[in-house]
Amino acid sequence: MTIKGLEWRKAALWNGFRDAIAYRSEFVMEILGSAIVPVLIQLLLWYCIFKTGGQTEFAGKTYTQLLAYTWVSALFSQIRGGNLDFELAEMIRTGGLSQYLLRPVSVLEFVFYRGIASKLAVAILGLIVGVFVCLWFHLSYLNLLAGMVIAIMGHIIHYQISAVVAASAFKWEEAYGVLMVKNLVVSLLSGELVPLFLFPERYAWIWKATPFYLYVYGPTQLALGAWPIEEFYTQLGISAIWFFAGWGLLKLSWGFGIRQYSSIGG
Repeated sequence: MTIKGLEWRKAALWNGFRDAIAYRSEFVMEILGSAIVPVLIQLLLWYCIFKTGGQTEFAGKTYTQLLAYTWVSALFSQIRGGNLDFELAEMIRTGGLSQYLLRPVSVLEFVFYRGIASKLAVAILGLIVGVFVCLWFHLSYLNLLAGMVIAIMGHIIHYQISAVVAASAFKWEEAYGVLMVKNLVVSLLSGELVPLFLFPERYAWIWKATPFYLYVYGPTQLALGAWPIEEFYTQLGISAIWFFAGWGLLKLSWGFGIRQYSSIGG
C-alpha cells in the first residue's frame, strides 16, 4: 500500500463522515425513511394476527417476541445497502469511471471507503439506540454487539455482490433493472421485510444458501438471543467464506469489464 494510496483511503473515509455530519438532517431522514416501510409492514402483520385474529402465538413466537424482532431488525437493516451499486453503474455508463483508472486507489475501493464511513456512523447510532431496546426487551448487550459485527460483515459482502451486479453495466449500459431486481430479492431473503423463520421448513434452504440472511436476520437472531452466542463464531466463519468468494467474483467481473470499457461518455 503506497503512501498516496493510504492518503486516498483516508480522504474517502473522511469525506463519508463529513457528508454524514454536514447533511445530518438528510442523513437522519434517509435512515428513518428506509426503516419505516419494513417496520410498518411487520407491525401491521402482527397486529392483524394477534389483535384482530386473536392468536396467542404465531410460528412459535408471542406478540412481544415478534415486536422485538421488528424493532431490533430495524437497527440492522440500516447498516447494509445504500446506492453504491447504482453509483458504480452510473460511472460506467457515463464514462465517469475514467478519472479513477489512473489514481492510486481503485474506484471499487474509493466508493467502498466513502460509503462505509456513513454505515459505521449508522452502526454507532444503532448501538446507542440498541442500548434502550435492550433495556426495554431485556436483551444482552453482548448479543447486540455480536449481531452488529455480523451486520457490518454483511454490509461488506453486500457491497461486493452489488459491485459484481453493477459490473453488468460494462455489457449493458442500463443496469438499473438488474440492480432493482437484486434489491427486491435481498429485501425478501435478508429478513428485512418479514422474519425468515416464517419460511416453510422445506424452503428454508433457499435463504440459507445465500449470504443475504447475514444482513438482517442473522444479526437480529443473535441480538435477540434466539441463536446462542456460540453461533456468532459459526456465522463469522460463514461471513469470511462469502467475503473471499465475493472478492474473487469482484476481481473476475471488474477485470473482464475494464478490458472492455471505453470511456464514451467521459
